Amino acid sequence: MPSLAAAQEKLTVYTYESFTAEWGPGPVIEEEFEKTCGCDLEFVSVADGVALLNRVRLEGEGTEADIVLGLDTNLLHEAKETGLFVPHGIDLGNIDVPAGFNDEVFVPYDYGYFAFVYDSEAIETPPASLKELVEAGSDLKIVIQDPRTSTPGLGLLLWMKAVYGDEAADAWAKLQDKILTVTPGWSEAYGLFTNGEASMVLSYTTSPAYHIIEEGTHRHRAAAFAEGHYLQIELAARTVKARDNALATEFLSFMTGPGFQDAIPEKNWMFPAGKTSGPLHPAFEQLVKPAKTLLLPPQEVAENRKAWVDEWLSVMSR
Repeated sequence: MPSLAAAQEKLTVYTYESFTAEWGPGPVIEEEFEKTCGCDLEFVSVADGVALLNRVRLEGEGTEADIVLGLDTNLLHEAKETGLFVPHGIDLGNIDVPAGFNDEVFVPYDYGYFAFVYDSEAIETPPASLKELVEAGSDLKIVIQDPRTSTPGLGLLLWMKAVYGDEAADAWAKLQDKILTVTPGWSEAYGLFTNGEASMVLSYTTSPAYHIIEEGTHRHRAAAFAEGHYLQIELAARTVKARDNALATEFLSFMTGPGFQDAIPEKNWMFPAGKTSGPLHPAFEQLVKPAKTLLLPPQEVAENRKAWVDEWLSVMSR
């Protein structure tokens, strides 16, 4: 039964646009949580994950957000440094992600691996490595996202750094003539791809599961890269506004269980980080399994993100 204290209380969760879309997990999760909380769960969305951190940092302690959902491990250190997030205080026993995760402030809710998804009717033999993509002919057209606003965009920036190191700028220069456009967030980029504007798009190894399950087609596939794929673990945390808000703690705990996690695989098209009520659809077994997991330490990302973005901007503006 809903507690009297929580009756009619509003919980405000900032997240990204694809999460709150009518086809995303947001509507299902809102309905499930409101069944038990006796509250009004309100999602407020921005374009993508990096934009979330930018907004909360701008709003400071005056933010309306009780929960921020949609940052990732690449932003973890930087987010903590703002002082705008407080310890979650919940049991993470349900959480199981690659490489493990244990943090007193942030709670994982899903994970996935970045990948370039291609149209198999337009590309017969896709690049088999990041190096092959970088050195492909300029007739190949890809869509990527902006690392200043998008977590996939930032993920590609770090993927390039993990593979190329100090030679990343040269690699970006070679890749540039393949880039049709750079979008603020994932939704716009994937829409351009599915509309046939480009034959490859920066997305996830899990994206083809959507096309298999919802459309019954294997046309859109993820290219397996020999160097490995960069891991993304998506996170949520309470803000200082919700320091004493029991409802925010309740939501984070709910987030690790089936009421939330069941909506992740076939609504957010990622792997669940917490406990689901049953096994995943068999389509998830057909996906690319990375030869190697790439992930830079959060502190290294925080210390270098501005310089690496500036390096990317310098190349892109030539």
